[in-house]
Amino acid sequence: MEENKLPELDRTILPWLGRTMKALDYFLNDHFASRGLKLTKAQMILLKVLSNRGAMAQNSLAFITDRDKTSLTRLINTMEKKNFVTRSVDENDKRIKLVDITEEGKKMFNSAIPILQEIIVVVQDGVEQKDLDTTIKVLKQIGKNINVDELTAPLNK
Repeated sequence: MEENKLPELDRTILPWLGRTMKALDYFLNDHFASRGLKLTKAQMILLKVLSNRGAMAQNSLAFITDRDKTSLTRLINTMEKKNFVTRSVDENDKRIKLVDITEEGKKMFNSAIPILQEIIVVVQDGVEQKDLDTTIKVLKQIGKNINVDELTAPLNK
């Protein structure tokens, strides 16, 4: 009886997605640090979402940052100490903690945008637009295949 065999993994998209994302995380954090920004990728994502959507429930932010409650609380605590975000209690449901961006957080986010634009240029260097379009199309299809919309549904309120 033949054993179940995995396909040659390097010829599938999964390990390349994982490797690329891990390398991109390091690259982004290092680039921010080298430019004097004390900001991590997770903090940048949180600031972006809050600047676009305003105050959000802490539980909803867990989906965005891909963190469990404990590590999300730690992230928010760190960002509160830096005066990037504030926490408050929802008026309608006292059990819900709302997180909002501060003026200092908005300044930090705005100062990170040009650096993020530089990072995009470096990351996409030598990649033709048609290849970028194809990559985006493929990644969207993969997201559709794994129901990525279901994972982010709480963000679409």
